Amino acid sequence: MVFDKAAIEERQRRAAGAFGDDAPLVLVSAGEPIGKPGGLDQTYPFLVHPDYYWLTGARRSGGILAFEPGKGWTHFVRKVDASERLWEGDVVAPEGEDLTSFAEWLEARRGRPLAALGSSGMLPLPADEALSKRMRERLDGVRRRKDAAEIALIRRAVAATAAGFAKAREVLRPGVTERQLQVELEAEMFRAGAHGVGFETIVGAGDHSAVLHFAPGERVVNPGDLVLIDAGGELEDYTADVTRTVPAGERFTPEQQALYDLVLAAELAAIDKCRVGVEWHEVHRTAALVIAQGLKDLGVLVGDADGLADSGAVALFFPHGVGHMVGLRVRDVGGAAPGRPEGRMCCGARPRVDFPLEEGFLMTVEPGAYFIPAMLEDPERREKYKDAVRWDALDKWLPVGGVRIEDDVLVTASGPEVLTSAIPK
Repeated sequence: MVFDKAAIEERQRRAAGAFGDDAPLVLVSAGEPIGKPGGLDQTYPFLVHPDYYWLTGARRSGGILAFEPGKGWTHFVRKVDASERLWEGDVVAPEGEDLTSFAEWLEARRGRPLAALGSSGMLPLPADEALSKRMRERLDGVRRRKDAAEIALIRRAVAATAAGFAKAREVLRPGVTERQLQVELEAEMFRAGAHGVGFETIVGAGDHSAVLHFAPGERVVNPGDLVLIDAGGELEDYTADVTRTVPAGERFTPEQQALYDLVLAAELAAIDKCRVGVEWHEVHRTAALVIAQGLKDLGVLVGDADGLADSGAVALFFPHGVGHMVGLRVRDVGGAAPGRPEGRMCCGARPRVDFPLEEGFLMTVEPGAYFIPAMLEDPERREKYKDAVRWDALDKWLPVGGVRIEDDVLVTASGPEVLTSAIPK
């Protein structure tokens, strides 16, 4: 087991308290493997549902964790059979009741209110959608706070990620390809203890750095290029998420340096806002205002920073949210506070998080400034923001591409702690 019994019992206690005295039956399912099309008995690598994993510490498919008010938790697990041992070796199932007894257990409680979390498609009875949504929001509220065992895993993932970035900086020079940088970075993360990558590594050279999720290819890094690398090592499903933007040669060009300094200032200002009680939209707005003012100072935007943020003009160059929750997978929990509509906009972008920060939250802070032809050449955007952008000034900036800088920030009672601070930027 990844987590000790005390850690799991504490999580289950916190979840039961969040469900409340009016809780229904709550079933949290692990999920089942998904078959590959035309693959006969082959399946995609199984990823357990994070709700189930967090509450049980188990990553085996087929399990169901049941909560019954007044009686607590019962874990139903799929037992290991001879065929599984034949094909997969010495498999160990988590402790719990045999899954074959679950249907009888549930039938004995037929008619009681039922909420389904996790991979609910494997349940034999329909759940109440409204109740399920309410219990999911309550569990999300508990899961957002990282406990000590989670933070310890994330620190190990960060250490492996730091080793990968150091290797990438070592081999980065004109003449290498984006793909070669990816291979060297990932291999070094694995040598440093990572079990895998938390997401597909992003490496973009030159104008590829302005593509938000660029998949590295055979493009050769040229002298004078910016190179953007966004990567994270993963251990036991917990991951880091870091972005650095560096010059291919010894130093930035003047335009690259100006854009880098602007994004770094935005990131540092946003990190400083990562304090208990601060709304995440305020963190995003802080970064957007710095970028708006900086682009005005560089002769790209026209107007005051507040107006450029409120109108959404800054989102032509900073089109994504300032960050997201990270930890158990690269997109950990997130969402909006209960009662808030999903997808509220802020400064022309749609942040992935919409609630005040609490102690124990782990957030990425990743502002960026990009010169993206698809955004800047769009006729509708040109018309809408015709008076906010010096369109004739963009030619010298388009070859720069984009800059993003990202760190993983733990919200503590005494202020933000940057877990990834050892990775140079």
